[in-house]
Amino acid sequence: MDYNVGDYVEVLDENLSGMITKISDNRVTIETTDGFELEFNSKEIVKINDNNALKVDAFSKTSLNDALAEKETKKRKTIKVKPKERIQSVMEVDLHIHQLTNARGMENHEMLTLQLDTAKRQLEFAMRKRIQRIVFIHGVGEGVLKLELEYLFNRYENLKFYDANYQKYGLGATEVYIFQNK
Repeated sequence: MDYNVGDYVEVLDENLSGMITKISDNRVTIETTDGFELEFNSKEIVKINDNNALKVDAFSKTSLNDALAEKETKKRKTIKVKPKERIQSVMEVDLHIHQLTNARGMENHEMLTLQLDTAKRQLEFAMRKRIQRIVFIHGVGEGVLKLELEYLFNRYENLKFYDANYQKYGLGATEVYIFQNK
């Protein structure tokens, strides 16, 4: 783009504007509205016409307001996490038998015993490591494992248990909250 001394320009990617005071090769010096003289590459500035439109090239015209609005919409969007979810970490234990072992050849009571032993071991691990919340994913099924888990959890005095978050786990999970002794 052709620039002349006295043209009013704005700087791309910065909130600066001013009048051109000097041009040498592809370097342009502008005096900002605050009275500072700054030097820029000619590709870093755009000329502002009287009708408040800037010319990007010979084929397209974009208003300054449109260009600024487009820049604002490209800002990064952050994912908001509720304070409760951010502070409390949850340990998840999947008790589905295919997650624990290859169940070929095992009888039902052997599978149930393995699942309960795993649950007890993970619960005691969480107590030692002072993890407050554990979600045991047991699935829906006939409810045998869920009942056995409840029987196991009732043996401990320092915890409470309840159905886990339905939106996240559906009906097949139980959450355990462990009260910490200081």
